[in-house]
Amino acid sequence: MTHLIFLCLALLPTLVSAETIEGRARVVDGDTLEIHGEVIRLLDVDAFESAQTCTGQPCGKWAADFVGRMIGGRDVDCMGEERDAYGRLLAHCFIDKEDIGGALVANGLGVAYRKYSTSYVPIEDQARAAKRGVWAQGTPQMPWDYRAQRWNTAAQTTPENCPIKGNINSKGERIYHTPYSRSYAATRITTSKGERWFCSEAEALSAGWRAPYQ
Repeated sequence: MTHLIFLCLALLPTLVSAETIEGRARVVDGDTLEIHGEVIRLLDVDAFESAQTCTGQPCGKWAADFVGRMIGGRDVDCMGEERDAYGRLLAHCFIDKEDIGGALVANGLGVAYRKYSTSYVPIEDQARAAKRGVWAQGTPQMPWDYRAQRWNTAAQTTPENCPIKGNINSKGERIYHTPYSRSYAATRITTSKGERWFCSEAEALSAGWRAPYQ
């Protein structure tokens, strides 16, 4: 029981003093950015995953592309006060004072992350009613359900049930691919070249691998 308590505590967000990060951002996926090497997870929103489709349409790609267009090469301002189990800063990020997470939800390319916050629920309700983005075709699979489904399926056929692929590309960059990453199916792991499997994103990050950019 003691070990279980410690595990649960380890997975809780870690409080940090208020942090502000500003600069040019790389889009990792619809709700994840990288600024000056710092990985930032947008608060209160869950965007559709990179490999996810909604009624046959690439909604995950739409989400990442939308954020890329919204940023448009301009500086992004992010403010957060805690980090998740992967060491990512949890933050609200803005382009010219426009909330990126709120814009994703308003355009039907992300949903309120109700497990942690209901702040974007009214915006999501408006997007549903107006049939914006994915809502034009009905109700899509929620991102958290998609991740769980893909993870469980992949874990059944991977070494030690660890489904994350730690790839080394032609430039020598160490990049990890989750089962819900866009290039997951096409990525092959050759352990003799130093590539490997990971059981969690936290493990991959601590070993020096990074998520793929969009």
